[in-house]
Amino acid sequence: MPGPRVRCDYNPPMNHLAHETSPYLLQHAANPVDWYPWGEEALAKARAEDKPILLSIGYSACHWCHVMAHESFEDEATARVMNELFVNVKVDREERPDLDRIYQAAHHLMMRRGGGWPLTMFLAPDGQVPFFAGTYFPKEPRYGMPAFAEVLARVADYYRGRPPELAGQGPALREALAAIEAHGAPERGPLSRSPLDGLRETLGAAFDAEFGGFGDAPKFPQPAGLELLLRCWWHTAGEPDPDVQALYMSALTIRRMGEGGIYDQIGGGFCRYAVDRHWSIPHFEKMLYDNGPLLALSAWLYQVSNDEFFRRLADETADWLLRDMRAPDGGFCASLDADSQGEEGAFYAWTPEVVQALVTAEEYAVLAPRFGLDREPNFEHRWHLRVWQPLEDIAAGLGKPPSTVQRLLDAGRGKLLAARNARVWPGRDEKVLAGWNGLAIRGLAVAARILGRSDLAAAAAAALDVVCTRLVVDGRLHATWKDGRARFNAYLDDHAFLLDATLELLQTRWDSGHLAFATWLADELLARFQDESGGGFFFTSHDHEPLLHRGKPMADEALPAGNGVAALALGRLGHLLGEPRYLDAAEATVRAAWPVLSRHPAAHATLLAALDECLAPPELVVIRARECHLPEWLAVARLVYAPRRLVFGIPDGTARLPGALAARAAGDGPVAWVCRGTQCSAPLHSLEELGAALAAPTAAAL
Repeated sequence: MPGPRVRCDYNPPMNHLAHETSPYLLQHAANPVDWYPWGEEALAKARAEDKPILLSIGYSACHWCHVMAHESFEDEATARVMNELFVNVKVDREERPDLDRIYQAAHHLMMRRGGGWPLTMFLAPDGQVPFFAGTYFPKEPRYGMPAFAEVLARVADYYRGRPPELAGQGPALREALAAIEAHGAPERGPLSRSPLDGLRETLGAAFDAEFGGFGDAPKFPQPAGLELLLRCWWHTAGEPDPDVQALYMSALTIRRMGEGGIYDQIGGGFCRYAVDRHWSIPHFEKMLYDNGPLLALSAWLYQVSNDEFFRRLADETADWLLRDMRAPDGGFCASLDADSQGEEGAFYAWTPEVVQALVTAEEYAVLAPRFGLDREPNFEHRWHLRVWQPLEDIAAGLGKPPSTVQRLLDAGRGKLLAARNARVWPGRDEKVLAGWNGLAIRGLAVAARILGRSDLAAAAAAALDVVCTRLVVDGRLHATWKDGRARFNAYLDDHAFLLDATLELLQTRWDSGHLAFATWLADELLARFQDESGGGFFFTSHDHEPLLHRGKPMADEALPAGNGVAALALGRLGHLLGEPRYLDAAEATVRAAWPVLSRHPAAHATLLAALDECLAPPELVVIRARECHLPEWLAVARLVYAPRRLVFGIPDGTARLPGALAARAAGDGPVAWVCRGTQCSAPLHSLEELGAALAAPTAAAL
C-alpha cells in the first residue's frame, strides 16, 4: 500500500539548513534565502554585522507556512532583500517549542492579537528582543496587508533609525512576558473544589448544545476540558441528582466531531480544528498530539455508554495511527500536511462521479446519503465527506436491515480508502517527538485496555522502547529523533507526557523496565525543571541556553499543560511507590497554580485534574497473580469507568519491586490490594472480595 510521502525532497542546498534533520527546515534548504538554524552562529553574525534578525517560525504541516515559502522564500528578488538587510533564521516550532512560546507571547503583547504560523518576528541582535511582529505576509499587497518586501524595507529603516524607544523595549518586554505568568503567591491554606465548579460553570455557559464544542467557529477539540467533564459526571454518578449534563457535553462533542469533516470518514483520525461551527470543514493537517487524547476520550466514552459509535471511532483512530503514522522502527511521526500537490485538502476531496466509478450501485446508494454526495458540494466545488444521515434512516429508506447497510458502508469505505491511498499523499513529518509520542502512547494504552486490543498495547510498548533507546542519550532525554540523531534537550512537556503515558502503559501491561523509566523521568523532572521555591516546573531545564524569557506555563493550549500533567503523574507515581518527594512536588505545583486556577479555571483543565487528585488521592489496585489468572482479575477491577482508579496487574515472579510495591508480595494464588491514599485493604484472595472492596464507598467523592 502506498504511504505518506515524506516532505524532504529538495535540490542541492544553498544555505545553512542543509545539515538539519527537521523536514520543515529541509524544505527551505534550497531557498535563495540564506537561512540559518537558531544558534550561536546566526546570533553572532547578527551582532558582528549589526543586522536585525528575521526569525521565521513554522512547521511542516502548516498550510500558510507553505504559501509564504512558495510566494516569498523561493523568490529570488525577495530573497535578495532578506539577505541584504537581515540575518535570516528558520525555526521548526515542533523542535523548539521554547522559542515558539516566547515569541508567540511577544507577538500577542506587541500586536494585541493572537499569533499563529508562520510567525514572523524581527529581533534586535543584542538580547534577541523583538521590535516588530507579524505572521503571514503576502508577496503582493492583498488581504489588507502590505507586500512582504515593503515590510522588510520599512522594518530595516526603523532599525537603522534607532529611535529612542527601541533601546528601552527590551526591559519592558521582559517585564510584560514575566507578568503573563505571574501566578501570585502559592496557596498555603486548604485547597477546595471551587475552581472545579468554576470550570464546570464556564464550559456549561459556552457549550454549543446543537453541534457540541464550546463557542463559535473556528472550533478546536479541547480534549482536556472534555476529560474533566467526564470526571465531573463520574463524581456525581452515584448521587440522587447526577451531573448528566457534563457527560452529555463531552459525549455530544465527540459524537459531532466524529460525524463531522474534522474526522477522516474514510481513513480515521482527526484533523487539527474545524473552520465552522458544525465541524464540517477542517484545517486539514493531522497532528499526532490531537489524536492521542481524542483516542483515549473515544475509548472512555465507549466504556461509559457501550455505544458502538464510540468504539468504532476509537478503533478507526487507533488503526490510522498504526497504519499511517508509525515509523518503521515503531515510533510515531509528528504530522501529515494539510496540502498535497500544493493544494489544501485535495487528498481528502471527492466527486460523486469518482465515487460511483469505484463502488457498486448498492454501496453508492448508502454512501451518497450518508456522506452528502447527493447534496451540493461543500468544499471548493467538491465534496469533503461528513456524516449527513443516520444509518437507521438510510436503512429505512432503502428497506434494508441496518446491519446490511453497515456492511455496504464499510465495503464502500474500504474501496475509497484503497483508491485514496493511490493518490499523491500529503507530506509526513518524520520527526519522532518525545512528548507527542507520549500522548500517542497514552491514548493507545487506554484504548488497548477498553477495546481489548493487544495490538495497540504492543504498539504503545514498542513506541516507548523507541523513546528509551533512541531519545535517551548520555543519561538525558532529548526532544526529537530523526535520521539517526537525537537532538535538543527535552522540555517539561516531554518528561511529563512520557511519565503519564508510562503509567498508563504499566496498567495495560506490566514491565518493570518501564516502571524504572517512569521513576527516572520523575527524578529528572525534579532535578532539572522544578521551581523549588515557588512550586511547579519551568518549561526549560535549569541548564538550558539563556533566552529572552524562562516560562513556567500552567494553562492548556493545543497541548495539555506540562505542569498539569506533571502534577497528576507525579501524584500517581508517588502513591504507587509511597514516595513523598513526588507527592510534595505534585501538591506544590497545584498550590503554585492556585491563583490562576481560581481566576481562570476554564483555561487550566489539566491542572484541575491534578487538583482533583490532591483533594482525593487516586484509588490504587495492585494485583499479583500468574499470567493465566491476571486477565480475569483485571477485568473485575477495570469493569467501569473510574478516572481516579489505577489498576496494575503484576505477574508472579516479578522480582525486586521498588518502594511500597515491595510489600505487595505474590502468594500461593491471586491476591489483590486496594489502596486509597495511605490506607490499604487487607490482602484480597477472591474475586468476590475484590469486587466488594471496589464497590465500598470512598471518601474521595467531591
